[in-house]
Amino acid sequence: MANSETPPSHPDGARLDFAGEMSYGDYLGLDALLGAQRPRSRDHNEMLFIVQHQATELWMKLVIHELRAAIAQVRSDDLPPAFKMLSRVARIMAQLNQSWDVLSTLTPAEYSSFRGDLGSSSGFQSYQYRMIEFLLGNKDAVAMEPHRHRPELFAALGDLHRSPSLYDEAIRVLARRGFAIDRQCVERDCRSLHQFNDSVCRAWVQVYKGPAKHWELYELAEKLVDLEDAFRQWRFRHATTVERVIGFKRGTGGTSGVAYLRRLLDVVLFPELWRARTEL
Repeated sequence: MANSETPPSHPDGARLDFAGEMSYGDYLGLDALLGAQRPRSRDHNEMLFIVQHQATELWMKLVIHELRAAIAQVRSDDLPPAFKMLSRVARIMAQLNQSWDVLSTLTPAEYSSFRGDLGSSSGFQSYQYRMIEFLLGNKDAVAMEPHRHRPELFAALGDLHRSPSLYDEAIRVLARRGFAIDRQCVERDCRSLHQFNDSVCRAWVQVYKGPAKHWELYELAEKLVDLEDAFRQWRFRHATTVERVIGFKRGTGGTSGVAYLRRLLDVVLFPELWRARTEL
């Protein structure tokens, strides 16, 4: 006997029948996304560790998306759209900074109970983090090696390693807009971290002294400082959280752990923008 009941309806008119139609879960691919957490131990706390890192990778995917677009805008001398993109990246970094508060609820004893199940996997092997480093200008060819066994990833990293970074493109904008930038800065080999240059520092000082005359460059400078500020905080929280959870043990990927992370705190991505503060 056929079911003659009237299908239920929502009082606000929300659609309830999605047979053959795209739903929220379909659009976001939630079956695959929420099925990607596969703990290797039976420890309750491993789920936190997995979700924390997967969520971070999702945010990093957006950071890469925004940085690539921002670099393209700066390269084409169309700066205003880049400002919004860089502001968004800084906000994402703030979100990632907050996420360390959740991971820091993991005590040393809790982490030790499943750490052995991680094998040699480590955040050092995050190719998306490496892409962000390269896009921001911290180039290290050795850091690509963990991905040599995956030719498509190794090639993508190699391309970013050779390409001008966000700051390289910002310096080229200074030169195109009439500032006396040393030729070696504009035409440099982009496979290494940019080193402090007096001509670039003088240009940024002029920008800061005449914001009304150089408003777009002034705003670009502040967006870059905001970004590096947020990135430094992320690195600091990373190092502090790792020390809180494992002390000075070596990392699962073989690094020196906290000592390695602390060395990263000394990396300066946009040195002239920070020195300009002293010169003003």
